[in-house]
Amino acid sequence: MSTAASPRVSPDRFWIVALVRAIVALVAGGFITFDPEHSARVGLIVFGSYALVEGIVVGLGALLLKDAVTKWLFVAQGILGVIVGIAALSLNGAGLGVLLYGVSVWALLTGFAELYCGIRTRGRSESARDWMVIGVLTVVLALVYLFIPPDALLAVGLFGAYAVIVGVYVGIGAFTLKFGLAHANTDDENASEKHA
Repeated sequence: MSTAASPRVSPDRFWIVALVRAIVALVAGGFITFDPEHSARVGLIVFGSYALVEGIVVGLGALLLKDAVTKWLFVAQGILGVIVGIAALSLNGAGLGVLLYGVSVWALLTGFAELYCGIRTRGRSESARDWMVIGVLTVVLALVYLFIPPDALLAVGLFGAYAVIVGVYVGIGAFTLKFGLAHANTDDENASEKHA
């Protein structure tokens, strides 16, 4: 892989952003899985915490990106996550309607942003495929939340399932990014030595 074909991401550190995102998602999904209370209040607290921390991680992690449009879309996604997270935590007693609405809006906007970033950087970033998959999963979550019956157990359980799936997928992606790029960098060095 030549320098010109290198991703527009700082490859030696961006895998850490993906790993932290995976941990945040798995903690949220694990909490819902093992907590016996699946009320709207618990859903708002877990979702709010997830959106807030995920927003901070995504917003700060975006600073490692080189492509300006992708960087600012991730910064905007992070800011939205922080705002929605704080709102969900502040309104944790507001009921199921707020949970359904909050998750739907957050998932629709961040999902489309992440999907667009993946499509935009396809072929230039090792993270593009992961962004597309996460974007699709997040948009699907939004659509599911728009059409499910108003049932707190179902809504909270579905968010927990989403968080676990995203956490596992992003975790695998983080290690693929880390070790795949390390392997690619070794191949580059070997190719350079052969041509020297």
